[in-house]
Amino acid sequence: MASALQIDRLLVIGVGLIGGSVALALKAAGVVREIVGAGRSVENLEKAVQLGVVDRFTQNFAEEVSTSTVILISTPVLSTDAIIRKIADEDYHNALITDAGSVKGGIVESAERYLSADYRGFVAAHPIAGREHSGVTAASADLYQGKRTIVTPSRQSGPRAIEFVKQFWCATGARVSEMDAATHDELVSASSHLPHLVAFGLVNYIANHARGKECFDLAAAGFYDFTRIASSDPTMWRDISLANAAAVTRELRGYIANLESIAEKISNGEGDSLKEVMDIAKVSRDFYLDRWMK
Repeated sequence: MASALQIDRLLVIGVGLIGGSVALALKAAGVVREIVGAGRSVENLEKAVQLGVVDRFTQNFAEEVSTSTVILISTPVLSTDAIIRKIADEDYHNALITDAGSVKGGIVESAERYLSADYRGFVAAHPIAGREHSGVTAASADLYQGKRTIVTPSRQSGPRAIEFVKQFWCATGARVSEMDAATHDELVSASSHLPHLVAFGLVNYIANHARGKECFDLAAAGFYDFTRIASSDPTMWRDISLANAAAVTRELRGYIANLESIAEKISNGEGDSLKEVMDIAKVSRDFYLDRWMK
């Protein structure tokens, strides 16, 4: 069934894995007439045109704001404030603005700070999908297929804009739900941000280990599976960690305390207690993985 969504011109600010995959998915769905890519790297933008991700590009997104139907901000989250501030200097009132950042609170605050009080066309969103590779060459039309996208409306979000953004993300193949920004940031700090930091931390620990090279030489599938996401873009994850600092710090400290408890069980030879921890982990992962894969 064809989508009722129709976009005349989509401006994608940040044409990497996330923004590029949105562009490809919407092209495949046939819901957008023209896609303009914006960014700082001419090489990356030229590659995006060559790959058919965008139709044309600009290094000055401000000149495209007034003629865009939808503006998607898909850059590292700490750069979003400056982008929204620059958009606010242009004639943006006929455009719908959304984003793809992994932390919503600060982005919502930026929109409310810079966009006019009567504007109801900003709707924040977070597609919970990604890969360890970055850049436009990693973009894929099926990245969001069956994955969750969370829409986090604010007082800048009118009912029509909220519905439009939901349709926008549905057209990429995502399963869309809604929650407030604060709840979103609290939950993803544990389920998304913490795992990435743990993976980065483990690889960093071994890289600085006295016998690190030997450890890497003996690494097998378990290590590669667990640390796959440590190959993710460090700039993006630095920004996410700092943008959600309070929640991420709390979850990290909770996880460290959990590891300390496990270390104590091992040190004290508490086999039954240690196995109970592992049993709970296995049952929980198997249960939720089964639900997630459906």
